[in-house]
Amino acid sequence: MFIGRKEELRALSQLWEKRTSSLVTCRGRRRIGKSTLIEEFARRTADRFINIVGIPPRKGMTDLAQRKHFCDELSDQTGEAVATARNWTEAFRSLDAAIPASGRTVVLLDEISWMGSRNPDFAGYLKTAWDKRLKKHDNLVLVLCGSVSSWIAENILDSTGFVGRDTLDLDIGEMSLAESVAMFGLAGQRLSSRELFDILSITGGVPKYLEEIHPEWSVEENARQLCFMPHGTLFREFNETFSDVFGRRSASRGTALRCLSKSPLSVAELARVLHKTPNGKLTNALRDLEYAGFVSRDSGLNPQTGEPLRMERYRVKDNYTRFYLRYIAPRHRMIERGLFKFSSLEQLNGWDAMLGLQFENLVLNHVEDVLPRLGLERALVLSAAPYVRRSAKGDRGCQIDLLIQTERTIFVVEVKRRKEIGPGVIEDVRKKVDALKAPRNMSVRTALLYDGQLSPVVEAERYFDFVLDTKSLLWDDGVRRG
Repeated sequence: MFIGRKEELRALSQLWEKRTSSLVTCRGRRRIGKSTLIEEFARRTADRFINIVGIPPRKGMTDLAQRKHFCDELSDQTGEAVATARNWTEAFRSLDAAIPASGRTVVLLDEISWMGSRNPDFAGYLKTAWDKRLKKHDNLVLVLCGSVSSWIAENILDSTGFVGRDTLDLDIGEMSLAESVAMFGLAGQRLSSRELFDILSITGGVPKYLEEIHPEWSVEENARQLCFMPHGTLFREFNETFSDVFGRRSASRGTALRCLSKSPLSVAELARVLHKTPNGKLTNALRDLEYAGFVSRDSGLNPQTGEPLRMERYRVKDNYTRFYLRYIAPRHRMIERGLFKFSSLEQLNGWDAMLGLQFENLVLNHVEDVLPRLGLERALVLSAAPYVRRSAKGDRGCQIDLLIQTERTIFVVEVKRRKEIGPGVIEDVRKKVDALKAPRNMSVRTALLYDGQLSPVVEAERYFDFVLDTKSLLWDDGVRRG
């Protein structure tokens, strides 16, 4: 059963309304469902689907091996003999010959960066093949897909050679919270919101990871089997995927990522932690991590001036990666030896506090699910991001979980996950609002997004303009069925 991606499928299907061919780029982190999306699009709308995946990088990989694999796959899928190409011009000529004159054809060149990893002129060969041959097929959608989004950006999207040639660029993100719950089928409707949020706080909205969850098991058992056993999928996943995405750059990108997993940092702050100069190399590393879906650059507006913040901070966006680095990696050797045992998650040191931070990160990644609950589905939202102002010279600073700004209103949003949420949250947010020092021409509204048992006093005090039980985010219309 295919779930979600309605907007992406609609955008792809509209390509057939053109009378010319289309070149599509499809980007996103590994396991996010890029290939599955294109396969579903082809299944629904095309007469022929050709899917060729590059070989994962390894020591000794050659351009010849990639070309041979390309031609072998083309032969297998078309039923026609295809000799190993002497160069990429010949390989793409064989692909051109395999596209029928009539009917709709979708061609997916998947993990495109792997395919061209051993030939610096690969993108040039592809451009020439598109211009001279492939684009002349009126009923063709050619999709270039990959997890190394920086390669697609540098060689296709930002390349002068491809300017004006790409018809559609899809950046595939996580599934919405409601779509993620739908992955569990009817069983998901029987789980408590706390259990669902605990699961999603570990996996994020990544389809591949959600498929590994057993709804009939407790959170404890799912975590034990997937994260804390030597054979666990999520125990092994990080090192495998990170290496596949970054190859020889894994060490430098991994060092930066581990630092960011402890706290969001600006480029200058990260440079100080790493004892490096804040130069182009560090900026490029952060760009690669951002393109690959591991980190987010949280920028916003200064609530006092309305101008862009001068200091952007990077945080680990991906919930699974953050969980792995914070909680699995430090115990890696014990888990590998089968020595990490527990009977209840609550007995694990710092577990509840860690899940609180994971929950906050999950909400930040799904702000689009929050906006309608604040009456902002049709508003022009200028900024929505965490806000931090460090203490300096008598200014006690300010830290807000989520600050949303429109032309006339500032929303101060507090995100809480606790078993019991008492009236102390009112004073906490009041102090933040006071420290914010919003201009007089801006209204300030407050919101509490919570998961847990809310004290009746909090609502009775009517300090918050919006009090939202975040379980309403788990179903499309906010209503639980079944």
